[in-house]
Amino acid sequence: MSDRILVATRKGLFQLRRKSAAGRIHWDITNADFLGDHITMALPDPRDGIFYSALYHGHFGCKMHRSRDGGATWSECGTPAYPPQPENWNPPPTAAGSVPAPWNLQMIWCLETGGRDEAGVVWLGTIPGGLFRSADGGSTWEFNRPLWDMPERLQWFGGGYDHAGIDSISVDPRDSSHVTLAISCGGVWETRDGGRSWCCNARGLYAEYMPPERRDDPNIQDPHRMVHCPSKPDCFWIQHHNGVFRSTDGARQWHEINPPVSKFGFAAAVHPNDPDTAWLVPAVKDEKRIPVDARVVVTRTRNGGKSFDVLTDGLPQSQAYDLTFRHALDVDASGRRLVFGSTTGSLWISENQGDSWHCVSNHLPPIYCTRFVA
Repeated sequence: MSDRILVATRKGLFQLRRKSAAGRIHWDITNADFLGDHITMALPDPRDGIFYSALYHGHFGCKMHRSRDGGATWSECGTPAYPPQPENWNPPPTAAGSVPAPWNLQMIWCLETGGRDEAGVVWLGTIPGGLFRSADGGSTWEFNRPLWDMPERLQWFGGGYDHAGIDSISVDPRDSSHVTLAISCGGVWETRDGGRSWCCNARGLYAEYMPPERRDDPNIQDPHRMVHCPSKPDCFWIQHHNGVFRSTDGARQWHEINPPVSKFGFAAAVHPNDPDTAWLVPAVKDEKRIPVDARVVVTRTRNGGKSFDVLTDGLPQSQAYDLTFRHALDVDASGRRLVFGSTTGSLWISENQGDSWHCVSNHLPPIYCTRFVA
């Protein structure tokens, strides 16, 4: 089980370590880096031990940093860049009637490692929907032009942000050239040739926020978070804007799951060795985006969504307004330890698959991402 966690927040990157003293287990904050900076994403690479962090500096743009010594020191590495926008570029409005995405990097929203046979390969998803790949551990980045040039992209639009963004990247452990993306709002996209060609796989998802004739359009779906089971990589879970969905055929067809409390939320996690076990953090949708009845709960299924446990032990059950963002829930490689954080800076850890939770801190900055270090 993992004894280290990276926590990316609105005001810095924090590292936690698990320690035991006098028979008691506790998690300590051991490092606080980039204090004051907006860390949108963090990634510990289990293949070579390199850590990556993505920073958003507002008016001054985005930067990537890398650590080769387990987070003790950091140095700036390559920052992805979009190609120049063509002159006289005047595309039609998006499916939501908004202005199509500009050709520039607005936020680094997702980072994932390539396959175990691809040393140094890292995938990077952005707002406004561009995908990048590095083959040298983040020193340089290649823009994926085939996805950007898909005519369907012009219909993508923003959900929580002004423009669409790639929020989830899943690399098939059996075939590193097989990559699946979740795009908010742009559906689920798949490549089987390393990004040279793409197809949209969002059958079964639906968009209540669109006119009836566009409800089932796969290209305008809003998957908040998509995860796959590493040991059974054809099994995917999605926390969508309009519900929870599961696929057992490699994301081709999606089936709706009906969890208790609420079908809305942002985060999802799946057990690395059991595709039927998954965790969600429900919330009230749209205008409020707070926990249902001001109670923080985690829902867990162990049978593929047929039934759920509502987990509350150790979580605040009154006057709690903690929202969990899409990357702020993680499960370690054992499938027993979980961590999730909230917009109010609370961080909880479970040692027993969510049966009980321990609050590590109530005083961190708003939490965007949590990652166990393998």
